[in-house]
Amino acid sequence: MDSFVQLLQGFATAGTWENLLYCTIGVTIGMLVGVLPGLGPTTVTALLLPLTFGLDPIPAIIMLAGIYYGSMYGGTITTVLINTPGEAASVITALDGYPMAKQGRAGTALGVAAIGSFVGGTLSVVGLAFVAPPLARLALEFGPAEFFALIVLGLSLIVGLMGKSLIRGLIAALFGFILSLIGQDPITGSLRWTFGQPHLMGGLDFVTIAIGMFGLSEILIAFEQKTEAGAKIAAKIKGLLPRREEWRPTIMSILRGTGIGFLIGLIPGSNTVIPNILSYTVEKRLAKDPSRFGKGAIEGVAGPETANNAYCGSALIPLFTLGIPSSPTIAILFGAFIMHGLTPGPTLMQTDADLVWAIIASMFIGNLILLIMNLPLAGMWARIALIPPRYLYPVVLIICIIGAYTVSNSLWDVGVMLVFGIIGYLFRKLDIPLAPVVLTFILGNLMETSMMQALIGFQGNFLGFFQRPISGTLLAVSILIIALSVYSNIRNRRNLLGGDAEE
Repeated sequence: MDSFVQLLQGFATAGTWENLLYCTIGVTIGMLVGVLPGLGPTTVTALLLPLTFGLDPIPAIIMLAGIYYGSMYGGTITTVLINTPGEAASVITALDGYPMAKQGRAGTALGVAAIGSFVGGTLSVVGLAFVAPPLARLALEFGPAEFFALIVLGLSLIVGLMGKSLIRGLIAALFGFILSLIGQDPITGSLRWTFGQPHLMGGLDFVTIAIGMFGLSEILIAFEQKTEAGAKIAAKIKGLLPRREEWRPTIMSILRGTGIGFLIGLIPGSNTVIPNILSYTVEKRLAKDPSRFGKGAIEGVAGPETANNAYCGSALIPLFTLGIPSSPTIAILFGAFIMHGLTPGPTLMQTDADLVWAIIASMFIGNLILLIMNLPLAGMWARIALIPPRYLYPVVLIICIIGAYTVSNSLWDVGVMLVFGIIGYLFRKLDIPLAPVVLTFILGNLMETSMMQALIGFQGNFLGFFQRPISGTLLAVSILIIALSVYSNIRNRRNLLGGDAEE
């Protein structure tokens, strides 16, 4: 009952004209991000983060969250109409969405995707509203040892789930962790790796790193590839609802997609691609005629589209309750909380309950706004995807420079952004994932602080982590995940080498 009352209070806060305006701006930008290929929600959220400096925390976080879940809607439109996924999560939708468009059923594909996205997004926010508070109360029982073990578990999942190679994922994670060590020691206050530079005494700024590695590197890759939008014509949209016989399988797909997306969102280190793939696989296995998939099966659109929006709501639960960002974009939101003087974690729902419930309520409102604007404007969104990158990326570059400069009104931050843009470019060329860099940079300082605090309590005995039930279990699971990841990587390399030998 307390959660319901607080949710109503959240609606009262989110329903003010200012918060409604920023919610609408956020989801609109999110739609645009999803439509434009190459510009993911992580990149744009990082670019716009400095622009929220002058805002109050509630409208700032509401807008950034709107970009996050709004991008899940936008990517569907161009995927279905012109077979151009606007973001990674929409790639699975292309398997059946574009074939449906070629059959003259683009409207049905978009209608099912919009309904599924609304249902999945809304139900996941319901879960966020009623699951997060008890989890936060449970998390209050966590001490430094438990938080250290939990962060290690999150990092082990990050390395295991991101990137094609475990070695490359480890390189990225280690690089991010090293960056987090620059500046003052959180316990003793001694300086580390500052090289006599006063600018480094406070450590590197998260915003400049994110803008450089995601925004600037994207521009460098685009200019190198000289990509141009093709002259594709959006399919004509008509008939937004499924046929009578398709309603039952569609509803079941939406319900399954909601469950899959919600559960995957609770796992630190996951991303929207994972629930999409899992949902598509489940729908294909449960179908009476699996051969329909890839040729325009409506379940192949409904399930994955629902899953990626359900994921968005539940992915905020680890952030609100444990202070653990579960994906790169959530890591950007984590940085936004810190930037506005807020600390995500177990105490957030007590010290800043108004903020949390306003964000949750705004997600209900944002999903409704997206449903209303998604279908009538589908043709317009699709045409935006035809903008040539040579016109788009210079604007993005200007935003990168302005965003980095406004961090502290210093050219030093612009220089740092440029350096990390080049590093991000090189990482992409070497196929080293960028996401673990951001996540370990965010979590590295928290992990070090909790580890040192716990070791002080254990009088320097590291085995103390394994003597506490919760931390010991979490560390054991982390070790198991890392061991399985190493084994899987070695086996895959052996299979690859064996295949080459046979050839």
